[in-house]
Amino acid sequence: MAHDVIDELDFEGLTEDEAELLEEVLGDFGESRRKFLGRSSTAVLGALVLELLYEKNAHAGTTESVTPALEENPITVSFRVNGAAKSLTFDSRVTLLDALRERLALTGTKKGCDHGQCGACTVIVDGRRVLSCLTLAAQCEGKDVTTIEGLAKGNELHPVQASFVKHDGFQCGFCTPGQICSAVALMNEAKNGDLSYVSTDFRQNPHALQLSDDEIRERMSGNLCRCGAYPNIVDAIREVHTGKATDPLGTQATSQTEVHDATV
Repeated sequence: MAHDVIDELDFEGLTEDEAELLEEVLGDFGESRRKFLGRSSTAVLGALVLELLYEKNAHAGTTESVTPALEENPITVSFRVNGAAKSLTFDSRVTLLDALRERLALTGTKKGCDHGQCGACTVIVDGRRVLSCLTLAAQCEGKDVTTIEGLAKGNELHPVQASFVKHDGFQCGFCTPGQICSAVALMNEAKNGDLSYVSTDFRQNPHALQLSDDEIRERMSGNLCRCGAYPNIVDAIREVHTGKATDPLGTQATSQTEVHDATV
């Protein structure tokens, strides 16, 4: 049937699989669609096929995708992702980013530069943030991985997520998952007394740190925002870190108690 479609439309160059996919689509759109495709070039039809394949795979990716038939150096890795035990077999060179997106359909983690420079792919591994594009999935054996999808509890947003919404800490949203994962890990770093380049109390024993805006900027410097929402991101992180509500339209910061007293 696929070859009949090719003959009817009078074009060449598509593979049998591509032709079969077009035949499936043509059945949905009818004769007018056939005439349109008959006037289309092979290049246009090829692009259409690729788009259809992408959408078909995306819809099928709501669960773990099928393991590739051939792996040059297959390994099996068992780890926990957002609290759920996972065991995957893949090539030893597969990055954590690709394992999350392509094998577990956790597409909240974004592939930005794929060179570890933009921070869009940041996830949390055993409580510490990592660049998943530079981390081999094989390195995560027995570890706990948290992605943006694992921060909220049901319909209840994580405090950092809610603060980003309140302060409009995003615009296009592409970098936001990595920004939020970095911010969540940053809170743990402050509690553990981890120092940064701009820390000033490095002579003291490790203790919980109160982060200044400069500290927050330094610790978030590995996450780039092409939209330039940096001031809003700092406001969002500061509010969660200090527990003091900040007016997103101004600069006055007040404690939660003061906010309550002002409203009664």
